[in-house]
Amino acid sequence: MPIIHISLIEGREPQQIRNLISQVTNSVSNALDAPVESVKVIVTEVAPTHWGSGDRTIAEKRG
Repeated sequence: MPIIHISLIEGREPQQIRNLISQVTNSVSNALDAPVESVKVIVTEVAPTHWGSGDRTIAEKRG
């Protein structure tokens, strides 16, 4: 059972997340010849104040 964890900065539309889950599921299913039902996708949205790049948060970089 493949489990895929995806972390993103929050702010995307629910339909974008839904499309991501669908496309990742299908890609992994095809690549591994695994049943679609066995593929698990976990999407975690992180606040831009809680995501660092270098020594600054994404919120700081966005200004």
